[in-house]
Amino acid sequence: MAFAGIVNWMTVDHLWLLVGFFGQGLFASRFIIQWFKSEMVGRSVIPIAFWYCSLGGGIVLLAYAIYKLDPVFILGQAMGLVVYARNLYLIAREKRTPPALETEAPRA
Repeated sequence: MAFAGIVNWMTVDHLWLLVGFFGQGLFASRFIIQWFKSEMVGRSVIPIAFWYCSLGGGIVLLAYAIYKLDPVFILGQAMGLVVYARNLYLIAREKRTPPALETEAPRA
């Protein structure tokens, strides 16, 4: 009986509302991840999971913003995605690039 009530209650708008809450939860989880990681190492750090949660949450929230046709929300999320994707690209590039050899200064 309860399941039938939920199915009858569930409209497209309700599904999108759930998508929006999921995206917001994913996006907000990045701060918890960053906080825990910083506490573990005893200094402020931004772990790679922060950027993945930013990107994933940003994508879901952008989809929700497009559904709501909210230009302010759309622009804000779209611009953020550029930053999150760029940071993930830079992290990946750094992992692929071998560290530079330190050159010894010429002696006088």
